[in-house]
Amino acid sequence: MRKVLKYIAFVAVCLIAINAFGQRAGETTYDFLTLTSSARVGALGGNQVGMAGSELGNIYHNPAALNASLHQSVALNFVPFVSGIKYGYAAYAHEVKGVGCLALGVHSINYGSFDRYDENDVALGTFTAAEYAFMLHYSRPLSPKWTAGMAFKPILSQFESYQSFGLAVDLGLLYQSTDSLTSFGFTVKNAGSQLSTYNREYEPLPFDIQLGFSRKLAHAPFRLSLTIQDLLDWKTEYEVYDGSGELIEDYGVSGNAFNALMRHAIVGVEFLPSKNFYIAFGYNHRRRLDLLYEEKLSMVGFSWGFGFRVNRFHIAYGSAGYHIAGSTNHISISTNINKFKRN
Repeated sequence: MRKVLKYIAFVAVCLIAINAFGQRAGETTYDFLTLTSSARVGALGGNQVGMAGSELGNIYHNPAALNASLHQSVALNFVPFVSGIKYGYAAYAHEVKGVGCLALGVHSINYGSFDRYDENDVALGTFTAAEYAFMLHYSRPLSPKWTAGMAFKPILSQFESYQSFGLAVDLGLLYQSTDSLTSFGFTVKNAGSQLSTYNREYEPLPFDIQLGFSRKLAHAPFRLSLTIQDLLDWKTEYEVYDGSGELIEDYGVSGNAFNALMRHAIVGVEFLPSKNFYIAFGYNHRRRLDLLYEEKLSMVGFSWGFGFRVNRFHIAYGSAGYHIAGSTNHISISTNINKFKRN
């Protein structure tokens, strides 16, 4: 327990050192860092920081989820996002005896190709836009039930001829009960800054503090998960302006206490009939409120997916509703190199 308290104190010092404060939608840069890296997490609402277990994709959401059971695991995730945008994640984990668990990963997004024109509407060819986060994860047990982790993330962003470099750090704690049925997670995400800017104006990163809980029922094949995010911004309000600076729409709670609470919550439930198969469902209330088309009911904010094992590979699929026009599809493949070695 002393080690846990020391780690919490260290996190508090880090928060003071970086002068942490809540960020609102549309006011930060490198927002691709908030996208999920796992089909399973995508099916569970897009973010779950309290889940323990043996899935490498979980470490993107909480670096303390990295553990010895992931030794020599490899994970790949691909998402054909909206409007031709594509993003993905790849990671490899390795345990070093006496040191802890390490993992290397890259999270990238490609916005596609765009036509370039000058002020006289003369075509000047095409250009591309993409962003990358390179990650070094490290975790170490503090006690039989507590694990601490961190992720060091250099970031490269390029839009046409404009480039920006940044550096972010994630810190995490994870508690898992002796019977492995209950787990709690705590994360500090994207603490850092731009090192170089697009146009000499520094923009904040999507900094956040999040709490998570997961509970597998002892006598039924179900697991419930809950993550509370945006803890530094209770109202989660933001305003949208047009090019002339006129207010178009104001998104916020509008005095509704239930919405104020649920905008922070992401809820997930899994059906686990065996170790080799699962079905997952999730609900993201903030996503539904912000992106719902009011004239027609839809599945915006809801998500679902499944996963199964085929020989040495675990394959997962997740679908999340972002808009009435369509949903996103998450595809993940993972394996463990040890399973290919001959005895």
